[in-house]
Amino acid sequence: MNRLDIPVTLQDGQTVFFVLFGQEGTLFKIPQEEARAYGEACCQLAEGKSYEYGITEGYKVAGGMLTPSRVNPSAGILQTGNFVGTLSLEIRKGEQRCAEIQLEIRSVKESYREDYRRMLEEITEHSAELLMHHNSPVSQYFKPQPPEDARILYQRFAFIKSLIDSEEFANAVHQILSAPVTCWEENKQLKSVCGVKKADRRAMRQMACSARRIHTPAQHPLYDRLKTIPEKIETRSLQETADTPENRFVKYALSAFYTFCSALMTTKAAGERLKREGARVLDCLGRYLNHAMLKQVGTPDLLPLNSPVLQRREGYREVLRVWLMFDLAAKLVWQGGEDVYQAGKRDVACLYEYWLFFRLLRLVEEVFRLKVQNLEHLIVPSDNGLALQLKQGRHIALTGIYACESRQLNIEFSYNRRFTGDKSYPQGGSWTLEMRPDYTLTIWPVGITQEQAEREELIVHLHFDAKYRLDKANRLFDTEAGACDSPAGCRKEDIWKMHAYRDAIRRSAGAYVLYPGTGSFEKRGFHEILPGIGAFAINPAKYSRGIEDLRQFLKEVAEHFLNRTSQREKIAYRIYGIFKNNEPMVVKEYLPECFGKNRGLFPDETPVLVGFYKDAAHWEWIVRHKLYNVRLATRRGAVKLDTGLIQAKYVLLHTTGELRTSRLYKIVPGGPQIYSRSDLVKRHYPASEKDKAREASYLVYSVEEVNEPELKDRVWDISRLSSHQGGRNSALPFVVTLYDLMKAQG
Repeated sequence: MNRLDIPVTLQDGQTVFFVLFGQEGTLFKIPQEEARAYGEACCQLAEGKSYEYGITEGYKVAGGMLTPSRVNPSAGILQTGNFVGTLSLEIRKGEQRCAEIQLEIRSVKESYREDYRRMLEEITEHSAELLMHHNSPVSQYFKPQPPEDARILYQRFAFIKSLIDSEEFANAVHQILSAPVTCWEENKQLKSVCGVKKADRRAMRQMACSARRIHTPAQHPLYDRLKTIPEKIETRSLQETADTPENRFVKYALSAFYTFCSALMTTKAAGERLKREGARVLDCLGRYLNHAMLKQVGTPDLLPLNSPVLQRREGYREVLRVWLMFDLAAKLVWQGGEDVYQAGKRDVACLYEYWLFFRLLRLVEEVFRLKVQNLEHLIVPSDNGLALQLKQGRHIALTGIYACESRQLNIEFSYNRRFTGDKSYPQGGSWTLEMRPDYTLTIWPVGITQEQAEREELIVHLHFDAKYRLDKANRLFDTEAGACDSPAGCRKEDIWKMHAYRDAIRRSAGAYVLYPGTGSFEKRGFHEILPGIGAFAINPAKYSRGIEDLRQFLKEVAEHFLNRTSQREKIAYRIYGIFKNNEPMVVKEYLPECFGKNRGLFPDETPVLVGFYKDAAHWEWIVRHKLYNVRLATRRGAVKLDTGLIQAKYVLLHTTGELRTSRLYKIVPGGPQIYSRSDLVKRHYPASEKDKAREASYLVYSVEEVNEPELKDRVWDISRLSSHQGGRNSALPFVVTLYDLMKAQG
């Protein structure tokens, strides 16, 4: 067991000890300098662990995540769960508060500090870019009232901190301070005439005309020409200086950042966490402003925003970008921020989910060449500023049209879309329980509504789920025992959840895990990219291999939807054709099994030709030649050519006055052939001389004995078939299905 002893000084000056016991490698104590740099407590615990705690007898500890012992109120169990951040606990004696102790709960991800900063910075950048979008419905000059809510105040500070506390911003300022843009300025100075080494035309003019003159020494070479010379003359020289408009802008921007953060810290609503983190930011900005280079820089008269140096030179352009976003970020209020850093927590897993929304939105816009139409649902004006509507449990849908030469498709990118449960076909949603994937990409043809696309099986959903704690997703398919033992890493439940999305939500063609690890893969259900399942490693770094894999995947999806002969689209059409009938057919009769040559023998889809033979001679010809003929013409006794005649699998024969027959033959695969009357006569067809003289065409089927025992020795009553006609029309051939035929047994 690992032990951590924490001395705590009480309000009355006494010292008590708070002791924690945990597994090896789950208790940490970092230096004060490191804790101050990251705004954390020195004593740290691990996420998802359980600890035993105890305190000096007579005292007790109060706060979240604690389960006191029933025997000893000074001891108990502390379970960190999924909480990440600063945990504040109170030390009490009875009901009196004596002191407060702070513990830091760190994420199981070693890179969570850098991930947290990068993701918050990128969310701020994306939000500011949306606000500066030329179609944004929100005015950029909106001026909110100073917030009085401590939560809103910290949210606003967190956005600003993510901009000015980033590594990129620090590198940019360092580059400016070490190699600033300079210019040459003319320096005027009064100098003794004796110190002038080289006299130019201006100096000679001053010697002749300037006041406050002295006598020229008699031994001086100019004595004969100038009896007096000026005591001092004005000299001019060029001097390099850093006091340029661009450097003045940098100093102005840093001063604005310092003033804003200082004002937030002195607000009544400012909490301890804001003051602690704000002090470190002010200390950093103060060092920048006290640099020797900036001390010689003045105050700008006009901001040179169109300066090529500010817009193009490395270092200056980063400061300009941050300054442009600063004003908008200072007005931004994020309701979802409560899930990320309320009450001291630093929920990096929740932040990863929010961050992925912007990453995926940008990727979808790029791959499908979209111009998102309804951004007004994402950022709206509020009483406290500009409210970012991104929050867990709140559905946000952004739409656009993917237009190319061959097809136009509606694209909808949704966050937290609810697929309500217990929906009957053909409605959308889930047919079991309610499902709510993190992100859903929905695609359907332009020209119809989503509801119609759902009914006609023309819509496709792709689901993505954020799993920050997942480490190596390729181990999800490792069949070896113990391959996914890590509770915070690889979990089979993650891929099972993707299968649940894929199978329970109607018209879903894929479900994929997004996680900050290594290794991307996708499994295909059949031959094409959809349907499928898989995982993509999307890391919060600026450049991630996983985002390239996901980009390539979405490009293949786009190409897949341009293929009008895709197997997935054919499957969707078959599903629509099969299930659009709410009253399914039931056939329980003894029939051949559907395998091998009979693989497609579905009773309701198998055509049977009910044919007529004239007499015994005709029947003998049919049996001898294994042929059956149907006349094609418009005159009485002929049939019109249709798909049923072409695709017939069996033929049932009867003659005059015969309503019950067992003469069932199987049609040889390959379809019928067209014969003329003369062709039939050559095969000894029993026709009268009068018929031989007439020209006619026939469909001629090659037939064979039925080998399936399930269809042998059965008798069918053709009068029970709905297409049968009595009287003189009883000889007319007609087509029924095997399903209809099985109902006419008798």
